[in-house]
Amino acid sequence: MSSVKSPSRPSETGQKGSVADKLSDRSPRPSAAKQVRLKLVYIDFWSAVKFSFLIAVAIGIVIFVAVLLIWTVLASTGVFDQISTLLKDVSGSDTLTVSNVISFAQVMGFTLVIAALNVVVGTVLGAIACVLYNLSVKITGGILVGFKNG
Repeated sequence: MSSVKSPSRPSETGQKGSVADKLSDRSPRPSAAKQVRLKLVYIDFWSAVKFSFLIAVAIGIVIFVAVLLIWTVLASTGVFDQISTLLKDVSGSDTLTVSNVISFAQVMGFTLVIAALNVVVGTVLGAIACVLYNLSVKITGGILVGFKNG
């Protein structure tokens, strides 16, 4: 049966057996955190386009889900029925209701179009921002960014 040695207990001969035992007995000295300062002087165009596309898709999905949830909450709380009652009282017509003016399918279709436009516009704006930054680096020299180790 082998015995397990703890790092704080010396071996039977009085000397440390492994390198790990020797290193564990050293007094812990704080390591100085090294700070590195780098300049961001170039952004790859296709990386920026891919990143802005993914962000725009995520925002489009959020918009679509938010409109779906808002419509569901308004429909389940009876807000549309109350608005329909108000329209009937104001207009005097029994045929005028909210569901005749706008439907769930129309709202979701419009939201889908807006989300798709958001993806296109967001991607184009990301590409334009990348090009403008790469052009401005020639004048400004870039952005100085500091990184710290540890």
